[in-house]
Amino acid sequence: MDAARIIRIAREQSGISKRELARRAGTSPAAIVKYESGATSPTVDTLNRIIEVAGWSIGCDLHLKPVDDFDRAAVIFELLEFVQHAPLHPVSKHIEFPSLKNHVVA
Repeated sequence: MDAARIIRIAREQSGISKRELARRAGTSPAAIVKYESGATSPTVDTLNRIIEVAGWSIGCDLHLKPVDDFDRAAVIFELLEFVQHAPLHPVSKHIEFPSLKNHVVA
């Protein structure tokens, strides 16, 4: 859910106008209109202040994204391919390795 929707829902559920929300939050009604329309995004602190003066609070849950075995295998394969190109004993001060930037699994 984006900030625009969060602000609009909190304001509507609180039964207050944009003008009143702006007054309580110490900002302009025009800023609230811009935030609710998505034309601009408030900072986290501003979003929190707006939501709190509307009588709500923001919570956040973080969940670790699972990595499947295929992703792990791809990373291992790329690492082995990288290591295969590494010389056992450097022959010069300049060593070239294949680029991994196109093969990194997020």
